Amino acid sequence: MSGAKSFAGASAAVPASTPLLDIQDVSKGFTLHAAGRRVSGCEHISMRVGHGEFVGVTGRSGSGKSTILKCIYRTNLPESGKILYDSAAFGVVDLATLDERRMIYLRNNEIGYISQFLDCVPRTTARQIVRASASEAFEDEEAIESETTRMLEHFDFPKNLWDLYPNTFSGGEKLRLNIARAMVRRPRFLLLDEPTDSLDNASKAKVRELIEQLKASGTTMLGIFHDLEFMEGVCDREYNMQAGGFVAGSSVAE
Repeated sequence: MSGAKSFAGASAAVPASTPLLDIQDVSKGFTLHAAGRRVSGCEHISMRVGHGEFVGVTGRSGSGKSTILKCIYRTNLPESGKILYDSAAFGVVDLATLDERRMIYLRNNEIGYISQFLDCVPRTTARQIVRASASEAFEDEEAIESETTRMLEHFDFPKNLWDLYPNTFSGGEKLRLNIARAMVRRPRFLLLDEPTDSLDNASKAKVRELIEQLKASGTTMLGIFHDLEFMEGVCDREYNMQAGGFVAGSSVAE
């Protein structure tokens, strides 16, 4: 990883007994004020993810899978429980209570998130979007340009699209761009929220190839999927969710 910034490294020395992520009894619900209802997102979730593992979470839509990822990334603030993360910068921290300054640092430098939807600055081209992420992981201009080009080519973006705005892209092209933006940073810990949901088989294969490369380099991943065939042979362990909790018999014990 020539030219990579030191904080982006995925192979920091840590005790083997310390998991990268340790979720302890986390619950999150939502109040629908207009309807006067309360909806449960996830309840009493506990799980551990070891350094370098790829753990998958499966389940039907509405079972609470995305809620867990958003609590880890702190898009949602957990209502109870702990989310212990063994960070390279600060040591073990509780993401559920971490101050915003350090949480923003971890999002920028250690924890990546791939969602189904592309969220970017308006009037920013595809090349600029990927390049901005590459510049967060690499120091010299040659490495930034090389990695930007590599990712756009890997996901088969024709060169005539590189300098266009993504609002002109199809849903699948936007998703591929979102994945390219997240993966070019080679994050220490990567969250994947159904990243292949609207992709064709060829694009899924491209995503799988990069996931395998990231895993080989030491990146830890936690992903939620509907596509069980895609996960086969990639995930080390699988959890299954129903109605906000893990199903008995899924891989919840360490």
